[in-house]
Amino acid sequence: MARGTPTALLLLVLLIHSFGRHHLIDASSTTIINHGVIRQPLSSTIVSAFREAPAFRNADECPHGDRVHVAMTLDANYLRGTMASVLSILQHTSCPENVSFHFLAARSEPYILSAIRSTFPYLDFHVYQFDSSLVRDRISRSVRLALDQPLNYARIYLADTLPLGVSRIIYLDSDVIVVDDIRALWEVDLAGRVVAAPEYCHANFTKYFTDAFWTHPALSRTFLGRRPCYFNTGVMVIDVQRWRAGGYTRMLEFWMMVQKQRIRIYQLGSLPPFLLVLAGNIKAVDHRWNQHGLGGDNLEGRCRNLHPGPISLLHWSGKGKPWLRLDSKKPCSVDHLWAPYDLYKSSSSSLEE
Repeated sequence: MARGTPTALLLLVLLIHSFGRHHLIDASSTTIINHGVIRQPLSSTIVSAFREAPAFRNADECPHGDRVHVAMTLDANYLRGTMASVLSILQHTSCPENVSFHFLAARSEPYILSAIRSTFPYLDFHVYQFDSSLVRDRISRSVRLALDQPLNYARIYLADTLPLGVSRIIYLDSDVIVVDDIRALWEVDLAGRVVAAPEYCHANFTKYFTDAFWTHPALSRTFLGRRPCYFNTGVMVIDVQRWRAGGYTRMLEFWMMVQKQRIRIYQLGSLPPFLLVLAGNIKAVDHRWNQHGLGGDNLEGRCRNLHPGPISLLHWSGKGKPWLRLDSKKPCSVDHLWAPYDLYKSSSSSLEE
């Protein structure tokens, strides 16, 4: 049985009789959108909203064909953040032409794809249509509406969506800026684990689950034999082959169905199922790779300062997004670290070339 499975619970007839069958998608059932073909009228507003980024070229020592695969979700509401994230990755790696981007979108929106192509003419990217029906009946209300969107759960299905030739992926949220060479994160040794991510063992782990979870005789034994620590799912290196072989998508679906149909065990979107399955069993990565929480808490989005120490990735997790606060003329001090990567034409920030 794969690690992270709540053994006691899987033996309960609850899983068989109450939840029914779990359905997984695979590469053959995932629609791949051809980003080179436009089949619908374009929205000129979106297509022309961004400046064209500089052409980034490989250094002489870059190995041919040694690709880095990065996955992100693609949504019109977060497109400005996605554009900034892509720019930051390309700008800070010495081998930008070796980076392939894999975008998961909830619907076919050719004008968004055209905007990416016009902003990054040399970008190697692929877009996959995520079937929202896979999670719509498994999502329960959380503390913030944005966390309840089906696309927020698409990371659970990455291994089932990506082509079989992609054996490792870096998953990034759309509100991150990378200020280091992404290859350093790509080359982390997973040491046989399915996921690598910065781990925060000083955080109060109990707060991510309800009293109903901790007082339930079977549920409270879920972490038995593990030392669970919080990790943020906005930055993960995933061994795609191990994920598939271990059935991790099915495990996360199980916990979502417990939450939806039986007992409310958490309040925070797609994060808790990852913690339930993987906490205490991931490869810890240096904290520099996820300076998270810059968007403040999930309710107010108040300003926060940087944590001490070196930084390779800035993450505006939380309610406050830098592009919205900058536009409102009420930015936090950390938002000015995001501004240089903003390619939105109407913004006052400028890119130093």
